[in-house]
Amino acid sequence: MLKKMDFDEKQSFGFGVNAMIARVSRFSWSPFLFLITLTALLSFQITTKTIYPIKIVFSSTSKTDVSADTRTSCVGFFGELPERKAVMSITEFGGVGDGKTSNTETFRKAIRYLKRFGESGGAQLNVPKGRWVTGSFNLTSNFTLFLEEGAVILGSQDPKEWPIIEPLPSYGRGRERLGGRHISLVHGDGLTNVVITGNNGTIDGQGKMWWELWWNRTLEHTRGHLVELMNSNNILIANLTFCNSPFWTIHPVYCSNVVVKDMTILAPLKAPNTDGIDPDSSTNVCIEDCYIESGDDLVAVKSGWDQYGIKMARPSSNIVVRRVSGTTPTCSGVGIGSEMSGGIFNITIEDLHVWDSAAGVRIKTDNGRGGYIANITIINVTMERVKVPIRFSRGSNDHPDEGWDPKAVPVVKGISIRNVLSVNSTKAPVLEGIEDAPFGGICMKNVSLRGVASSLSWHCEFVSGFTDEVFPTPCPQLQSNISSSWCSYS
Repeated sequence: MLKKMDFDEKQSFGFGVNAMIARVSRFSWSPFLFLITLTALLSFQITTKTIYPIKIVFSSTSKTDVSADTRTSCVGFFGELPERKAVMSITEFGGVGDGKTSNTETFRKAIRYLKRFGESGGAQLNVPKGRWVTGSFNLTSNFTLFLEEGAVILGSQDPKEWPIIEPLPSYGRGRERLGGRHISLVHGDGLTNVVITGNNGTIDGQGKMWWELWWNRTLEHTRGHLVELMNSNNILIANLTFCNSPFWTIHPVYCSNVVVKDMTILAPLKAPNTDGIDPDSSTNVCIEDCYIESGDDLVAVKSGWDQYGIKMARPSSNIVVRRVSGTTPTCSGVGIGSEMSGGIFNITIEDLHVWDSAAGVRIKTDNGRGGYIANITIINVTMERVKVPIRFSRGSNDHPDEGWDPKAVPVVKGISIRNVLSVNSTKAPVLEGIEDAPFGGICMKNVSLRGVASSLSWHCEFVSGFTDEVFPTPCPQLQSNISSSWCSYS
């Protein structure tokens, strides 16, 4: 089990959660993992269509069952769903999967109808093989959206079918433009027990139209996400392909108990800001066994933007990112920030594989952000042809409006990085803290960065910590002579 962080400089946190962070222990897994099989059964006849049961195996520890998946998994983050009593197909509501006909009102009508079963066993909407064009639609509680093999949901090319909604309170405005923002293609607010899954069906945002608006500087409102769930809990997104999102692909915000598993997420490598998975001001999130190609971070942990995030104070915590692989030429495999003003703590990143990317793991923050980043564990990372394997960066000069406070500096403490191998790297790590708030408690063990020219040295400013078995030799700021006992996470 991971050892509790011991921060000697507790007083420097300067806000109400300081003592809490100092006491928070690393999220520990039970030594026994469980097999959860989620199956939707038909208890009364609503349709003659085939029912597709949900069979998501989260974990198993039975040593006698040689066929079981014994890898550490998402058990504990997600409760068991009730059986879906009502199961219907989008075709029963008049849906046409010809790749041309708009099904926006059809999806909305179907979910409005199925909502009535939410308190009596829940409902499942099947999307069969075909190409189903639709604008945005809202999910409901106790609900499963199931995409059969060969089913493709296509985002409408009419911006009017992506209505404008209020900005998130922790951002104060649209992330890209002032005012409101376009709703996501698949959206939900205040929901519980929601599953988006299938037999590897596809949701394609057809984002090129939106990217061109961004490139041409004619975008009027912030682009919508592919899937955004707000103020919701017990969420499972699994076994699908998401592609060509207009903006960030999967965005759980103000959520808890979220599992994103066995997903393929694709966007052109030059598509702007097409992050893969961005848990935002959310707790108990597990992201695992996903493959991502993106024009931005594969995974980015966030918690609000400058004064708006500070005021709302909704941290991201207890987040696991495990067995994620992919490439992004402009950004990082896993990024923490840069919007982190509500605080980020208890984050575990393990078994990450990144190639042909700008950075492997990156912590991004700035003056004006405030907030804190604490108790971060990064372990077992493999990188190939990654420009800067490890990067802590500042100075993005990216603020929502003139109301940000330049004196609101972030606190970054307790970053453990171990078992890292990077081959064919072109630059040494860049670790840039903030002058008035140095990054402390950085611990690196067994880090090997192969391919960095011997003439290239680490670039470190306003950081401190301890290293052991790190090659090439790190900067002096990380060669502390103090006891390294606090750096033992075992």
